[in-house]
Amino acid sequence: MAAVGDDQFTLESVRNALVRLEDTIIFSLIERSKFPVNSQLYDSNNELSNLGTCSLFDFIVNGTETIQATAGRYVNPEENPFFSDNLPPSSLPLSYAEFLYPAATSININDIILDMYLNKLLPLFVTGNDDGNYAATASSDIVCLQALSRRIHYGKFVAEVKFRNAPQDYEPLIRAKDRDGLMKLLTFPIQEEAVRNRVEEKAKVFGQDVTIGSKNEGEVKYKIDPSVVSRLYVDWVMPLTKEVQVEYLLQRLD
Repeated sequence: MAAVGDDQFTLESVRNALVRLEDTIIFSLIERSKFPVNSQLYDSNNELSNLGTCSLFDFIVNGTETIQATAGRYVNPEENPFFSDNLPPSSLPLSYAEFLYPAATSININDIILDMYLNKLLPLFVTGNDDGNYAATASSDIVCLQALSRRIHYGKFVAEVKFRNAPQDYEPLIRAKDRDGLMKLLTFPIQEEAVRNRVEEKAKVFGQDVTIGSKNEGEVKYKIDPSVVSRLYVDWVMPLTKEVQVEYLLQRLD
């Protein structure tokens, strides 16, 4: 099969991809907000199933990734599994153009993303109840997590494009292992503020409850608080994306 994704990445194409992923992330959070936290799903000591020390959530995510790996999902360098151990190879003869620097492609911070999602983000926008819809809840979680992972790990592509555009700016910092210098070079407060404002506005538009003919028609309600989406990007998505960029660049000359 011919290589997939032969088109050269540019800073504009990468930025466009990140903007589209904003939509995916917001819609996935709206879908997850339909369910309460369903905490038993994540408890490895629950009595829901005979899975030993494995939670039902881990079991479902691992099983889903196993199926998707067989179908070639993780051949795509834009995708990173949460349970990478013992995943089967793709059964499809897929190939992707090599754009990333080979020594740095294996960067994967999904353990950090998973902890952030379960312990910090979920409590901000779901109720603390339990409705028993564990499989549907886990499926919704997977969509959220994969979208967040794809967005954050896109930092590898951002870093590669920026390095190719100005290697003279990055090479001295990379050789000096100057993490702070790289982080400073990658930080643009005006752009980050623009992203924060955009995702909050999108959350207002995408998550607004539409009522027609209601006595409370003028009252605006949201399926998910737009400030939660703003905080997600400010506190976690953008900082973690830059962490991925720094880790990638530090390996760029290996």
